[in-house]
Amino acid sequence: MLDEVALQSIALTLRLAGMTTFVLLLVGTPLAWWLARTRSWLKGPVGALVALPLVLPPVVLGFYLLVLTGPQGSVGRLTQALGWGLLPFSFTGLVVGSVLYSLPFVVQPLQNAFEAIGDSPLEAAATLRASPLDTFLSVVLPLARPAYLTAVVMGFAHTVGEFGIVLMMGGNIPGKTRVISVQIYDRVEALEYTQAHWLAGGLLVFSFLVLLALYVLQPTGRRRRGPGA
Repeated sequence: MLDEVALQSIALTLRLAGMTTFVLLLVGTPLAWWLARTRSWLKGPVGALVALPLVLPPVVLGFYLLVLTGPQGSVGRLTQALGWGLLPFSFTGLVVGSVLYSLPFVVQPLQNAFEAIGDSPLEAAATLRASPLDTFLSVVLPLARPAYLTAVVMGFAHTVGEFGIVLMMGGNIPGKTRVISVQIYDRVEALEYTQAHWLAGGLLVFSFLVLLALYVLQPTGRRRRGPGA
């Protein structure tokens, strides 16, 4: 069975995933809207930057983020000057790293949905004198609801399964930065395979149920095109 340390890592992981998903929606919605609507030459570079975690090893992203936010990094010097301390080896640092690493899993489904809406619903709302905010809240959000479901589920699940970037940014501090994936690594290193099986098996079941729920809850047409289509 799971001991108190393992339960702490589970609670911390769920807290991290929830906070990360919330921040991802706040950051990802305007970013996805801009990518879907803009004709700027910056769309390509920004889109590539957002998608970079899909192909970049998480350890590489975590390393450069650690350097950037460390005592000698530009972000680290800024946070110290503002009295916020340093981000590495803190829960806030875990959130920052997780947001960057899971960003494409939220932005891309939303961007695809916003692009699929087209101009006609927006133009119709404009003829009724709806403000841009009213149009987004009353027209865009309801039409993009399936994409938001995909974004929330994938962002949350991806954060739960992170290892490389959370290990680089958070280290392995019990009750503070030790998440489930790091806990599994610790148990395997200590040859405590029973505990590792409980944690790894739980993650396996969780991942399957998340994907099953995402598949079942999606409308049939979207299911045929795939998540975020």
